Amino acid sequence: MRLSSSQMDAIRQAATQIAGRTARVWLFGSRVQDDARGGDVDLLLELDVPVDEPAQLSACLSAKVSRAMDGRKVDVLIKAPNLMLLPIHSIALAEGILL
Repeated sequence: MRLSSSQMDAIRQAATQIAGRTARVWLFGSRVQDDARGGDVDLLLELDVPVDEPAQLSACLSAKVSRAMDGRKVDVLIKAPNLMLLPIHSIALAEGILL
């Protein structure tokens, strides 16, 4: 995994602040591959409760993590009971790393 411990802490802290203590955040994509270079940060925010404004939640987490990582591009997917489950969600859970 190509994240430092301080970056992982920043991601977990941002997810907790924005989505609550029960939120789980997964890292997936190129950042889980040790031999890859560069790349944005792909996150899946997994929630057990419905989300009223998923786009706003995603944007808030993306911005907060991006600021903590010196402007690195951050993409955030949200998985919640009231949102449509897409194939990318299954891929993120299968190949990702729970932070």
